[in-house]
Amino acid sequence: MSLIKTDLQISKIRQSGKILGFVLRQLKEKAAVSVSLMELDELAHSLIIEAGAKPAFLGYHPDGARAPFPYTLCASINDTVVHGQPSAYRLKSGDVLKLDLGVDFQGGITDSAVTVPIGKVDKDLLRLIKATRLALEEAIRFVKPGHTVGDIGFAVERTAKAEGIKIMEGLTGHGVGNELHEEPVVYNFGRRGAGMVLKPGMVIAIEPMTSLTTTKCIQKKDDSFVTYDKSVSAHFEHTVLVTKNGKDVLTL
Repeated sequence: MSLIKTDLQISKIRQSGKILGFVLRQLKEKAAVSVSLMELDELAHSLIIEAGAKPAFLGYHPDGARAPFPYTLCASINDTVVHGQPSAYRLKSGDVLKLDLGVDFQGGITDSAVTVPIGKVDKDLLRLIKATRLALEEAIRFVKPGHTVGDIGFAVERTAKAEGIKIMEGLTGHGVGNELHEEPVVYNFGRRGAGMVLKPGMVIAIEPMTSLTTTKCIQKKDDSFVTYDKSVSAHFEHTVLVTKNGKDVLTL
C-alpha cells in the first residue's frame, strides 16, 4: 500500500487522530490513585465506540508477538516500557503510567502515547518524563518535505543525550495510516540526511521510549517489554502528517 495517502485517506486519518487525542485526554484525567488499569481500558473502549470508531490495537498481532493483543489500551506501569496489558492492578502514588492507544476510523488509523505520573512521583522520574516529551517535540520539528527519517532519529538521540536519558534499543516509531505499522521504520537515533526522504502525504508515528539508566529491554511472555534493570521508563508518541509546507500533528 502506498506510503503517500490520498486526500480521502487523510481525511479519515485526521478524524481518527481527533478521536484518539480526545480519548487520551479523558484517560489522563481519569488516571489517579486507586483507579485500575482495567477501568482505563474499559473507558477507552467505550469512548472509541461512542465516537463511531474502532480500537486499532484490539486483536492486532504485530510481528514478533506471540499472540494478538487482547485489549483496547496498552497500559504500562513503571519498568514496563510498552505493550503492557490492562489488569485489576490499581494505581499507586509514585507510579509512572504509560498509556498507548490506537484508533481506526473507517480505515484511517492513528497511534499515540503519553506518560502520566500518578500522585507524588520522584523528581528524577519527573525529569525523565519531561525529557522524553521534549525529545518527541524536537523530533516533530524536523518533520517536513525533504527531511529524512534519519533527521527525526537524530533529533531524538541528540535531545536524549543532552537531557541525560537513555533511548531503549529495538523499539521504534513507524509509518501509520492505512495499517497500524507501515514503512518507514522511524528509529530513535540516526544521522542527518540518512534514510527515507519525507514527502507530502506520508504519515508517521514518532515515539521515543526511554529510561534513566539502561538502553536494554526484555520481551516477556505476555509480549510486553520491560527494562533490563527494572528501571522506570517513559514513552510519548504522536501521529504526524507530512504536508506540503511542513507537518500537522494529528493526535493532539
